[in-house]
Amino acid sequence: MDILRDPLWNNIRLDPLALALLDTTVVQRLRYVRQLGLAFLVYPGASHSRFEHALGAHHLAGEALRLMHEQGQLDHVPTDEPAIVRAAALLHDIGHYPFSHALEEIGALHHEEVARPLLLGGPVADVLRTHLGADAPERVFALITGTSSSPLQGLISGSLDLDKIEYLKRDAHMCGVPYGEIDVDRLLNSLVVVGTTDERALHVGVREKGLSALESLLFAKYQMFRNVYWHHAVRSATAMYKRLVAEALSGGLIDPSVVARHTDEGLLHHLDGLPLPPVARTLLTALRRRRLHKRALEQPAAVLAGDEAGEWLATDYPLTRRVEDALALELGLAPGALLLDFPVKTQMLGLDLPMVRRDGSIVQLTEHGWQGAINLPRLSDELYRSARRLRVFTEDRAPVPEGALLRLVTRPAGEVRDRLDRGRALLD
Repeated sequence: MDILRDPLWNNIRLDPLALALLDTTVVQRLRYVRQLGLAFLVYPGASHSRFEHALGAHHLAGEALRLMHEQGQLDHVPTDEPAIVRAAALLHDIGHYPFSHALEEIGALHHEEVARPLLLGGPVADVLRTHLGADAPERVFALITGTSSSPLQGLISGSLDLDKIEYLKRDAHMCGVPYGEIDVDRLLNSLVVVGTTDERALHVGVREKGLSALESLLFAKYQMFRNVYWHHAVRSATAMYKRLVAEALSGGLIDPSVVARHTDEGLLHHLDGLPLPPVARTLLTALRRRRLHKRALEQPAAVLAGDEAGEWLATDYPLTRRVEDALALELGLAPGALLLDFPVKTQMLGLDLPMVRRDGSIVQLTEHGWQGAINLPRLSDELYRSARRLRVFTEDRAPVPEGALLRLVTRPAGEVRDRLDRGRALLD
Protein backbone atom coordinates (compact mmCIF):
# COMPACT_ATOMS: atom_id res chain seq x y z
CA MET A 1 0.00 0.00 0.00
CA ASP A 2 1.48 3.32 -1.12
CA ILE A 3 0.62 6.72 0.37
CA LEU A 4 0.38 10.06 -1.44
CA ARG A 5 0.26 13.41 0.33
CA ASP A 6 -2.64 15.62 -0.69
CA PRO A 7 -3.26 19.26 0.36
CA LEU A 8 -6.95 18.56 0.96
CA TRP A 9 -7.23 15.04 2.40
CA ASN A 10 -3.67 14.63 3.71
CA ASN A 11 -2.76 10.93 3.26
CA ILE A 12 -4.31 9.07 0.32
CA ARG A 13 -3.70 5.32 0.39
CA LEU A 14 -3.31 3.50 -2.93
CA ASP A 15 -3.55 -0.27 -3.35
CA PRO A 16 -1.92 -2.20 -6.24
CA LEU A 17 -5.04 -1.82 -8.42
CA ALA A 18 -5.10 1.98 -8.02
CA LEU A 19 -1.37 2.22 -8.73
CA ALA A 20 -1.74 0.13 -11.90
CA LEU A 21 -4.63 2.31 -13.11
CA LEU A 22 -2.71 5.51 -12.38
CA ASP A 23 0.15 4.29 -14.58
CA THR A 24 -2.07 4.09 -17.69
CA THR A 25 -1.75 6.80 -20.33
CA VAL A 26 -5.41 7.83 -20.22
CA VAL A 27 -5.26 8.48 -16.48
CA GLN A 28 -1.91 10.26 -16.68
CA ARG A 29 -3.42 12.64 -19.27
CA LEU A 30 -5.65 13.99 -16.49
CA ARG A 31 -2.56 15.59 -14.89
CA TYR A 32 -2.68 18.11 -17.73
CA VAL A 33 -6.44 18.76 -17.84
CA ARG A 34 -7.45 21.49 -15.40
CA GLN A 35 -10.37 20.69 -13.15
CA LEU A 36 -11.92 24.15 -13.61
CA GLY A 37 -11.07 24.84 -17.21
CA LEU A 38 -10.37 28.52 -17.76
CA ALA A 39 -11.16 29.60 -14.19
CA PHE A 40 -7.40 29.99 -13.57
CA LEU A 41 -7.62 33.22 -15.58
CA VAL A 42 -9.70 34.62 -12.70
CA TYR A 43 -8.51 32.56 -9.72
CA PRO A 44 -4.77 31.92 -10.22
CA GLY A 45 -4.81 29.02 -7.78
CA ALA A 46 -7.38 27.14 -9.86
CA SER A 47 -4.70 25.25 -11.75
CA HIS A 48 -5.45 21.92 -10.06
CA SER A 49 -6.08 18.99 -12.35
CA ARG A 50 -8.60 16.25 -12.96
CA PHE A 51 -5.88 13.87 -11.80
CA GLU A 52 -5.86 15.36 -8.30
CA HIS A 53 -9.65 15.28 -8.20
CA ALA A 54 -9.68 11.62 -9.25
CA LEU A 55 -7.30 10.76 -6.41
CA GLY A 56 -9.56 12.62 -3.98
CA ALA A 57 -12.68 10.84 -5.21
CA HIS A 58 -10.91 7.50 -4.81
CA HIS A 59 -9.94 8.49 -1.28
CA LEU A 60 -13.49 9.48 -0.33
CA ALA A 61 -14.84 6.24 -1.77
CA GLY A 62 -12.43 4.30 0.41
CA GLU A 63 -13.41 6.29 3.51
CA ALA A 64 -17.13 5.92 2.86
CA LEU A 65 -16.83 2.18 2.26
CA ARG A 66 -14.71 1.71 5.39
CA LEU A 67 -17.28 3.47 7.55
CA MET A 68 -20.15 1.57 5.96
CA HIS A 69 -18.33 -1.72 6.50
CA GLU A 70 -17.69 -0.92 10.18
CA GLN A 71 -21.41 -0.22 10.64
CA GLY A 72 -22.47 -3.44 8.91
CA GLN A 73 -23.94 -1.61 5.93
CA LEU A 74 -22.13 -3.81 3.39
CA ASP A 75 -23.29 -7.16 4.76
CA HIS A 76 -25.70 -7.67 1.84
CA VAL A 77 -23.41 -6.23 -0.82
CA PRO A 78 -21.28 -8.53 -3.04
CA THR A 79 -17.80 -8.80 -1.57
CA ASP A 80 -16.08 -7.52 -4.72
CA GLU A 81 -18.37 -4.51 -5.11
CA PRO A 82 -16.31 -2.09 -2.93
CA ALA A 83 -13.25 -2.56 -5.15
CA ILE A 84 -15.37 -1.90 -8.25
CA VAL A 85 -16.68 1.30 -6.63
CA ARG A 86 -13.19 2.54 -5.75
CA ALA A 87 -12.03 1.91 -9.33
CA ALA A 88 -15.06 3.80 -10.69
CA ALA A 89 -14.30 6.75 -8.40
CA LEU A 90 -10.74 6.89 -9.70
CA LEU A 91 -11.73 6.57 -13.37
CA HIS A 92 -14.94 8.62 -13.53
CA ASP A 93 -13.33 11.55 -15.39
CA ILE A 94 -11.05 9.85 -17.92
CA GLY A 95 -13.20 10.96 -20.84
CA HIS A 96 -13.07 14.67 -20.00
CA TYR A 97 -12.28 17.13 -22.76
CA PRO A 98 -9.60 19.81 -22.43
CA PHE A 99 -10.81 22.74 -20.32
CA SER A 100 -13.51 20.84 -18.46
CA HIS A 101 -17.17 20.78 -19.63
CA ALA A 102 -17.03 23.65 -22.12
CA LEU A 103 -17.07 21.55 -25.30
CA GLU A 104 -20.12 19.59 -24.15
CA GLU A 105 -21.94 22.94 -24.32
CA ILE A 106 -21.37 23.13 -28.09
CA GLY A 107 -22.81 19.66 -28.66
CA ALA A 108 -19.72 17.47 -28.29
CA LEU A 109 -20.28 13.93 -27.06
CA HIS A 110 -20.72 13.77 -23.28
CA HIS A 111 -17.50 12.94 -21.46
CA GLU A 112 -18.99 9.76 -19.98
CA GLU A 113 -19.60 8.43 -23.49
CA VAL A 114 -16.09 9.49 -24.54
CA ALA A 115 -14.91 7.27 -21.68
CA ARG A 116 -16.66 4.17 -23.08
CA PRO A 117 -13.86 2.92 -25.40
CA LEU A 118 -11.21 3.96 -22.86
CA LEU A 119 -12.83 1.85 -20.15
CA LEU A 120 -14.06 -1.13 -22.15
CA GLY A 121 -10.87 -1.66 -24.14
CA GLY A 122 -7.15 -0.95 -23.98
CA PRO A 123 -4.81 -0.75 -20.97
CA VAL A 124 -7.44 0.37 -18.43
CA ALA A 125 -9.71 -2.56 -19.28
CA ASP A 126 -6.73 -4.95 -19.11
CA VAL A 127 -5.84 -3.72 -15.60
CA LEU A 128 -9.44 -3.99 -14.40
CA ARG A 129 -9.86 -7.51 -15.76
CA THR A 130 -6.55 -8.64 -14.27
CA HIS A 131 -7.38 -7.36 -10.79
CA LEU A 132 -11.17 -7.60 -10.58
CA GLY A 133 -12.43 -10.12 -13.14
CA ALA A 134 -13.57 -10.37 -16.74
CA ASP A 135 -16.68 -8.21 -16.32
CA ALA A 136 -15.01 -5.45 -14.28
CA PRO A 137 -14.78 -2.83 -17.11
CA GLU A 138 -18.49 -3.13 -17.84
CA ARG A 139 -19.38 -2.89 -14.15
CA VAL A 140 -17.19 0.20 -13.67
CA PHE A 141 -18.65 1.86 -16.75
CA ALA A 142 -22.20 1.19 -15.57
CA LEU A 143 -21.44 2.88 -12.23
CA ILE A 144 -19.94 5.92 -13.95
CA THR A 145 -22.92 6.34 -16.27
CA GLY A 146 -25.48 5.77 -13.51
CA THR A 147 -26.90 2.60 -15.08
CA SER A 148 -25.62 0.03 -12.60
CA SER A 149 -27.92 -2.13 -10.47
CA SER A 150 -25.31 -2.09 -7.71
CA PRO A 151 -26.59 -1.10 -4.25
CA LEU A 152 -23.62 1.29 -4.13
CA GLN A 153 -24.49 3.13 -7.36
CA GLY A 154 -25.34 6.28 -5.40
CA LEU A 155 -21.74 6.71 -4.25
CA ILE A 156 -20.59 7.29 -7.84
CA SER A 157 -23.59 8.84 -9.58
CA GLY A 158 -26.57 10.12 -7.66
CA SER A 159 -27.90 12.71 -5.25
CA LEU A 160 -25.04 12.19 -2.83
CA ASP A 161 -22.17 11.09 -5.05
CA LEU A 162 -18.65 11.45 -3.70
CA ASP A 163 -17.48 13.23 -6.86
CA LYS A 164 -19.64 16.23 -5.96
CA ILE A 165 -18.33 16.39 -2.39
CA GLU A 166 -14.71 16.17 -3.58
CA TYR A 167 -14.80 18.79 -6.30
CA LEU A 168 -16.66 21.34 -4.18
CA LYS A 169 -14.13 21.02 -1.36
CA ARG A 170 -11.07 20.99 -3.64
CA ASP A 171 -12.24 23.77 -5.94
CA ALA A 172 -12.96 26.11 -3.02
CA HIS A 173 -9.63 25.29 -1.39
CA MET A 174 -7.60 25.87 -4.55
CA CYS A 175 -9.46 29.05 -5.52
CA GLY A 176 -8.91 30.44 -2.04
CA VAL A 177 -12.61 31.09 -1.39
CA PRO A 178 -14.59 30.16 1.77
CA TYR A 179 -17.53 28.67 -0.12
CA GLY A 180 -16.90 24.91 -0.04
CA GLU A 181 -17.61 24.19 3.60
CA ILE A 182 -19.30 20.79 3.66
CA ASP A 183 -19.70 18.63 6.75
CA VAL A 184 -18.00 15.71 5.01
CA ASP A 185 -17.42 13.63 8.14
CA ARG A 186 -21.06 13.89 9.20
CA LEU A 187 -22.25 13.07 5.71
CA LEU A 188 -20.06 9.97 5.33
CA ASN A 189 -21.03 8.72 8.78
CA SER A 190 -24.70 9.08 7.86
CA LEU A 191 -24.58 6.82 4.80
CA VAL A 192 -26.64 3.63 4.87
CA VAL A 193 -27.65 0.87 2.46
CA VAL A 194 -31.41 0.38 2.63
CA GLY A 195 -34.41 -0.64 0.61
CA THR A 196 -36.59 2.14 -0.75
CA THR A 197 -40.20 2.60 0.25
CA ASP A 198 -41.60 1.20 -3.00
CA GLU A 199 -39.21 -1.60 -4.04
CA ARG A 200 -37.03 -4.34 -2.59
CA ALA A 201 -33.76 -3.31 -4.24
CA LEU A 202 -31.02 -1.84 -2.04
CA HIS A 203 -29.75 1.72 -2.46
CA VAL A 204 -27.40 4.14 -0.76
CA GLY A 205 -29.38 6.40 1.54
CA VAL A 206 -28.79 8.72 4.47
CA ARG A 207 -29.81 8.79 8.10
CA GLU A 208 -31.94 11.67 9.29
CA LYS A 209 -29.01 13.03 11.28
CA GLY A 210 -27.28 13.76 7.99
CA LEU A 211 -29.84 16.33 6.82
CA SER A 212 -27.82 19.29 8.06
CA ALA A 213 -24.82 17.96 6.13
CA LEU A 214 -27.01 17.73 3.02
CA GLU A 215 -27.90 21.37 3.52
CA SER A 216 -24.22 22.27 3.74
CA LEU A 217 -23.70 20.51 0.40
CA LEU A 218 -26.50 22.52 -1.20
CA PHE A 219 -25.23 25.88 0.01
CA ALA A 220 -21.64 25.08 -0.94
CA LYS A 221 -22.70 24.18 -4.48
CA TYR A 222 -24.79 27.35 -4.83
CA GLN A 223 -21.99 29.59 -3.62
CA MET A 224 -19.42 27.94 -5.87
CA PHE A 225 -21.62 28.32 -8.94
CA ARG A 226 -22.45 31.91 -8.04
CA ASN A 227 -18.89 32.98 -7.30
CA VAL A 228 -16.58 30.64 -9.24
CA TYR A 229 -18.09 28.38 -11.91
CA TRP A 230 -20.40 31.07 -13.31
CA HIS A 231 -18.21 34.08 -12.52
CA HIS A 232 -18.63 36.56 -15.38
CA ALA A 233 -14.98 36.50 -16.45
CA VAL A 234 -14.85 32.69 -16.31
CA ARG A 235 -17.94 32.52 -18.51
CA SER A 236 -16.47 35.10 -20.91
CA ALA A 237 -13.32 33.01 -21.36
CA THR A 238 -15.44 29.88 -21.74
CA ALA A 239 -17.62 31.51 -24.41
CA MET A 240 -14.49 32.57 -26.32
CA TYR A 241 -13.01 29.07 -26.09
CA LYS A 242 -16.25 27.43 -27.24
CA ARG A 243 -16.46 29.69 -30.29
CA LEU A 244 -12.77 29.10 -31.09
CA VAL A 245 -13.13 25.31 -31.08
CA ALA A 246 -16.48 25.46 -32.90
CA GLU A 247 -14.85 27.44 -35.72
CA ALA A 248 -12.09 24.84 -36.04
CA LEU A 249 -14.57 21.94 -35.98
CA SER A 250 -16.98 23.43 -38.51
CA GLY A 251 -14.06 24.25 -40.81
CA GLY A 252 -12.91 20.63 -40.75
CA LEU A 253 -9.57 21.65 -39.26
CA ILE A 254 -9.77 19.23 -36.33
CA ASP A 255 -11.42 15.84 -35.94
CA PRO A 256 -14.01 15.82 -33.12
CA SER A 257 -13.12 12.21 -32.30
CA VAL A 258 -9.58 13.13 -31.25
CA VAL A 259 -10.23 16.37 -29.36
CA ALA A 260 -10.67 14.48 -26.09
CA ARG A 261 -7.21 12.95 -26.43
CA HIS A 262 -5.55 16.34 -26.05
CA THR A 263 -4.48 18.05 -22.86
CA ASP A 264 -5.43 21.69 -22.22
CA GLU A 265 -2.24 23.23 -23.57
CA GLY A 266 -1.87 20.47 -26.13
CA LEU A 267 -5.14 21.46 -27.78
CA LEU A 268 -4.30 25.18 -27.81
CA HIS A 269 -0.86 24.43 -29.27
CA HIS A 270 -2.44 22.21 -31.92
CA LEU A 271 -4.96 24.91 -32.84
CA ASP A 272 -2.20 27.50 -33.01
CA GLY A 273 -0.49 25.51 -35.75
CA LEU A 274 -3.60 25.30 -37.95
CA PRO A 275 -4.72 27.72 -40.70
CA LEU A 276 -7.49 29.13 -38.53
CA PRO A 277 -10.06 31.57 -39.94
CA PRO A 278 -9.60 35.17 -38.73
CA VAL A 279 -12.34 34.96 -36.07
CA ALA A 280 -10.75 31.87 -34.49
CA ARG A 281 -7.23 33.30 -34.70
CA THR A 282 -8.38 36.49 -32.96
CA LEU A 283 -10.06 34.54 -30.16
CA LEU A 284 -7.06 32.26 -29.64
CA THR A 285 -4.69 35.22 -29.40
CA ALA A 286 -7.02 37.01 -27.00
CA LEU A 287 -7.28 33.95 -24.72
CA ARG A 288 -3.51 33.51 -24.71
CA ARG A 289 -3.08 37.15 -23.64
CA ARG A 290 -6.14 37.21 -21.35
CA ARG A 291 -7.92 39.88 -23.32
CA LEU A 292 -11.39 38.72 -22.41
CA HIS A 293 -14.66 40.04 -23.81
CA LYS A 294 -16.50 42.29 -21.36
CA ARG A 295 -20.08 42.24 -20.12
CA ALA A 296 -22.40 44.34 -22.25
CA LEU A 297 -25.59 42.88 -20.77
CA GLU A 298 -26.37 40.70 -17.75
CA GLN A 299 -29.70 39.46 -16.41
CA PRO A 300 -30.40 36.76 -13.78
CA ALA A 301 -32.52 33.85 -14.96
CA ALA A 302 -34.99 34.58 -12.16
CA VAL A 303 -36.15 37.81 -13.84
CA LEU A 304 -36.58 36.42 -17.36
CA ALA A 305 -40.15 35.91 -18.51
CA GLY A 306 -40.99 32.20 -18.17
CA ASP A 307 -38.93 29.14 -17.28
CA GLU A 308 -37.98 28.46 -20.91
CA ALA A 309 -36.99 32.02 -21.82
CA GLY A 310 -33.60 32.01 -23.50
CA GLU A 311 -33.09 28.26 -23.11
CA TRP A 312 -32.13 27.89 -26.78
CA LEU A 313 -28.94 29.79 -25.92
CA ALA A 314 -27.95 26.92 -23.62
CA THR A 315 -29.17 23.98 -25.69
CA ASP A 316 -28.81 24.93 -29.38
CA TYR A 317 -25.26 26.12 -29.97
CA PRO A 318 -25.46 26.17 -33.80
CA LEU A 319 -28.41 28.59 -33.55
CA THR A 320 -26.60 30.66 -30.91
CA ARG A 321 -23.57 30.95 -33.18
CA ARG A 322 -25.72 32.09 -36.12
CA VAL A 323 -27.36 34.70 -33.91
CA GLU A 324 -23.97 35.94 -32.67
CA ASP A 325 -22.81 36.51 -36.25
CA ALA A 326 -26.06 38.18 -37.28
CA LEU A 327 -26.02 40.49 -34.26
CA ALA A 328 -22.38 41.41 -34.83
CA LEU A 329 -23.22 42.33 -38.44
CA GLU A 330 -26.22 44.45 -37.38
CA LEU A 331 -24.15 46.28 -34.76
CA GLY A 332 -21.16 46.86 -37.01
CA LEU A 333 -18.89 44.47 -35.07
CA ALA A 334 -16.46 41.88 -36.37
CA PRO A 335 -17.51 38.19 -36.32
CA GLY A 336 -16.76 36.77 -32.87
CA ALA A 337 -16.73 40.21 -31.26
CA LEU A 338 -20.15 39.53 -29.70
CA LEU A 339 -20.80 36.33 -27.76
CA LEU A 340 -23.95 35.10 -26.01
CA ASP A 341 -23.83 33.03 -22.83
CA PHE A 342 -26.49 31.26 -20.79
CA PRO A 343 -25.03 28.33 -18.80
CA VAL A 344 -26.65 24.94 -19.28
CA LYS A 345 -29.24 24.16 -16.64
CA THR A 346 -27.89 22.23 -13.69
CA GLN A 347 -29.54 20.96 -10.53
CA MET A 348 -28.16 22.58 -7.42
CA LEU A 349 -29.14 19.47 -5.46
CA GLY A 350 -31.26 16.83 -7.20
CA LEU A 351 -32.72 14.78 -4.40
CA ASP A 352 -33.94 11.24 -4.86
CA LEU A 353 -32.68 8.96 -2.11
CA PRO A 354 -34.05 7.05 0.87
CA MET A 355 -33.69 8.53 4.35
CA VAL A 356 -33.84 6.52 7.56
CA ARG A 357 -35.66 8.48 10.23
CA ARG A 358 -34.79 8.28 13.90
CA ASP A 359 -37.68 5.89 14.56
CA GLY A 360 -36.34 3.48 11.93
CA SER A 361 -38.94 4.26 9.27
CA ILE A 362 -37.82 5.03 5.73
CA VAL A 363 -39.00 7.97 3.64
CA GLN A 364 -37.94 8.96 0.15
CA LEU A 365 -36.36 12.38 -0.19
CA THR A 366 -37.57 13.66 -3.56
CA GLU A 367 -38.39 16.93 -5.24
CA HIS A 368 -41.44 17.13 -2.96
CA GLY A 369 -39.38 16.97 0.23
CA TRP A 370 -41.02 15.62 3.38
CA GLN A 371 -43.02 17.13 6.19
CA GLY A 372 -41.05 18.73 9.01
CA ALA A 373 -37.84 19.36 7.02
CA ILE A 374 -36.57 22.33 5.06
CA ASN A 375 -37.82 22.06 1.49
CA LEU A 376 -34.40 21.47 -0.04
CA PRO A 377 -35.64 20.87 -3.61
CA ARG A 378 -37.62 24.13 -3.71
CA LEU A 379 -34.77 26.04 -2.10
CA SER A 380 -32.36 24.42 -4.56
CA ASP A 381 -34.41 25.66 -7.52
CA GLU A 382 -34.61 29.20 -6.16
CA LEU A 383 -30.88 29.36 -5.50
CA TYR A 384 -30.15 28.00 -8.96
CA ARG A 385 -32.31 30.63 -10.66
CA SER A 386 -30.61 33.43 -8.74
CA ALA A 387 -27.11 32.16 -9.59
CA ARG A 388 -27.63 31.62 -13.32
CA ARG A 389 -27.07 34.64 -15.56
CA LEU A 390 -27.85 35.50 -19.15
CA ARG A 391 -24.90 37.50 -20.48
CA VAL A 392 -23.83 39.24 -23.66
CA PHE A 393 -20.07 39.71 -23.99
CA THR A 394 -18.45 42.11 -26.47
CA GLU A 395 -14.89 42.87 -27.50
CA ASP A 396 -13.50 46.20 -26.27
CA ARG A 397 -16.69 46.91 -24.28
CA ALA A 398 -18.74 47.59 -27.41
CA PRO A 399 -22.21 48.78 -26.32
CA VAL A 400 -25.40 46.91 -27.25
CA PRO A 401 -29.11 47.89 -27.23
CA GLU A 402 -30.19 46.13 -24.04
CA GLY A 403 -33.94 46.23 -24.51
CA ALA A 404 -33.85 44.90 -28.07
CA LEU A 405 -31.38 42.19 -27.14
CA LEU A 406 -33.47 41.00 -24.22
CA ARG A 407 -36.55 40.83 -26.44
CA LEU A 408 -34.59 38.78 -28.93
CA VAL A 409 -33.08 36.19 -26.60
CA THR A 410 -36.38 35.57 -24.84
CA ARG A 411 -38.17 34.80 -28.13
CA PRO A 412 -38.84 31.11 -28.94
CA ALA A 413 -36.08 29.39 -30.89
CA GLY A 414 -38.35 28.77 -33.88
CA GLU A 415 -39.15 32.45 -34.24
CA VAL A 416 -35.46 33.41 -34.02
CA ARG A 417 -34.53 30.79 -36.59
CA ASP A 418 -37.29 31.97 -38.91
CA ARG A 419 -35.97 35.54 -38.76
CA LEU A 420 -32.50 34.33 -39.65
CA ASP A 421 -33.75 32.17 -42.52
CA ARG A 422 -35.77 35.07 -43.95
CA GLY A 423 -32.86 37.51 -43.61
CA ARG A 424 -34.84 39.77 -41.29
CA ALA A 425 -33.19 41.99 -38.69
CA LEU A 426 -32.94 40.43 -35.24
CA LEU A 427 -33.08 43.70 -33.31
CA ASP A 428 -36.22 45.79 -33.36
